[in-house]
Amino acid sequence: MFLLLFSILIVVPVLFVGTIIVTAFVFVPCAFIFASWYMRIKERKLQRRRRDGANVAFFHPHCAAGGGGERVLWVAIKALLEKYPDSNIYIYTVETLELKTILDKAYNQFNVKVPAEKLNLVRLSFPNLIDPQTYPYFTLLLQSLGSMVMGLEAFMKLNPDVYIETTGHAFTYPIFRYLAQCPVGCYTHYPTITTAMMRRVKHRLVSYNNSSLIARNPLFTWCKLFYYKVFGWLYGAAGRCADVVMVNGTWTEEHITELWRANPQKVFPPCQVTDLKKLRSLVKESDPIRILAVAQFRPEKDHPLMLQAMYELRNLLVKNEMLWNKIQLVLVGSCRHAADERRVRQLRDLAAHLALERSVAFELNVPHARLLQLYQTSSLALHAMWNEHFGISVVECMAAGLVTVAHRSGGPLADIVQTAAAARTGFLAAEPDEYARALLEAIALSPEQRRQLVDAARASVERFSETEFEKSFLIAVEPLMKID
Repeated sequence: MFLLLFSILIVVPVLFVGTIIVTAFVFVPCAFIFASWYMRIKERKLQRRRRDGANVAFFHPHCAAGGGGERVLWVAIKALLEKYPDSNIYIYTVETLELKTILDKAYNQFNVKVPAEKLNLVRLSFPNLIDPQTYPYFTLLLQSLGSMVMGLEAFMKLNPDVYIETTGHAFTYPIFRYLAQCPVGCYTHYPTITTAMMRRVKHRLVSYNNSSLIARNPLFTWCKLFYYKVFGWLYGAAGRCADVVMVNGTWTEEHITELWRANPQKVFPPCQVTDLKKLRSLVKESDPIRILAVAQFRPEKDHPLMLQAMYELRNLLVKNEMLWNKIQLVLVGSCRHAADERRVRQLRDLAAHLALERSVAFELNVPHARLLQLYQTSSLALHAMWNEHFGISVVECMAAGLVTVAHRSGGPLADIVQTAAAARTGFLAAEPDEYARALLEAIALSPEQRRQLVDAARASVERFSETEFEKSFLIAVEPLMKID
């Protein structure tokens, strides 16, 4: 007992004094050194910015992918250069294409022309770090850690004055806020994790992000749910490092508000509604009834659901073979890599399995001119993604004058499609048989009913135009562009 008391009387004071010494001679000097470094970095950046203009860096690794996110990127850059012409725009990217090729692709696909004079590419290594195919397990966490490695590489290659992230890699925000010492903005299309994903795991539902092996096993389900909750907390902590948070619609806004405890600004993505509203249908009564589906060939777009809907539609028209033979589904989308090409082959096989080969066509990586032609020669549009964050393709099909059937969830439900009889702008569905009935109802519309629906749909999408996006985007980023 005496030895224990003696040890306490000796050890505790020694530890206390040691702590004071370490604090005084290690942590305090380090704090002063960090503060001095911080001030020098900020002062040098401020001097260079006043002399040469702001260096604005966008983190968008796959800037040539050709999806809705890329349209947002290029329209945002165009708007920034028009309002802040002395700015220098940099894009952190893994693309190996030349800048001119990337800009030409943006013009051909989106009809967005961006001048190359003030635009620079910062090439990043190791694209597989953010590829979900790289991580068969713990995909969200490892992909996010991979994005942090890419973010560190980006920071070391260019320390910008303003950092804007446009792909959803929230774990890069702390790097640029605390190491780069620059304001951080983000445009979030789709939360990395949502409470809806957690519910699917909790209720043991099989989906593209919850395998049947996990769904069948209560222990695996509990472990995955715990993992999701921990990741959700980390995701929220990273998201709160952004100074300006933009979201693309009501559905994303609700999830980001809940997860990040932030106050995001809703900035609808730029859709090509102005030009599309001018298109006139070239469909004649004797022409095939073409159903257009515009979506990248990614698993979440749920192309199999579209094929199942066509199968159900054929069952509804079993006594009207003449009408069925006039109907054709055209799947239009970009293929980014070998995985997408493999997915297309699987869809072709599924179409053959359902005996739909003659009723389904594939158009891959089509140029903008061909897409316009398809809009003019189609009657209906189909969308099948569950919890689509917004739905640019839905908006553009409506603007082009197509009667649209979209998934009853996410952006189409919250922001885009109205189904009230007095003000209908389209149809919503969830299951294959429901899609089939909605398609049949759309096909059966009289010319007058169709005209009223199309006019209402075209009037409703004006709020999603490029002009409205540019106004809202520039208002949102204005605090980032101010010089303190």
